[in-house]
Amino acid sequence: MSITKVTSKHFENKTKLNHCDQIYAVGLIAGQWILEICCHLSEGKLRFGELRKRIPDITERMLTLQLRKMEGSNLVKRTVYAEVPPRVEYELTKSGKQLGPILSQLEDWGKKHREQDII
Repeated sequence: MSITKVTSKHFENKTKLNHCDQIYAVGLIAGQWILEICCHLSEGKLRFGELRKRIPDITERMLTLQLRKMEGSNLVKRTVYAEVPPRVEYELTKSGKQLGPILSQLEDWGKKHREQDII
């Protein structure tokens, strides 16, 4: 596949996402792991290994991919410290922290909806 095709397809996808702000926003946090990662990082900075321990069902590769996606979306900040061995920490950016109240509302909605399904 040529670079032109990839760039063109990427542009088409960005255009579709930008058409509706709700679709764009959900696209940023969509996925099985992103919300869970956000929840853990809302408690503060964490190293990769700490995140991996808190989310035992995620593979290292998937955690890496999700963190990269979140960093590219400006939801997560990655800080590398010049130490031996290198220390890397992840934390929510200002945009990522602004998800807090939204995620709380989503949690409340999920709880109520789950209770209605049980009844």
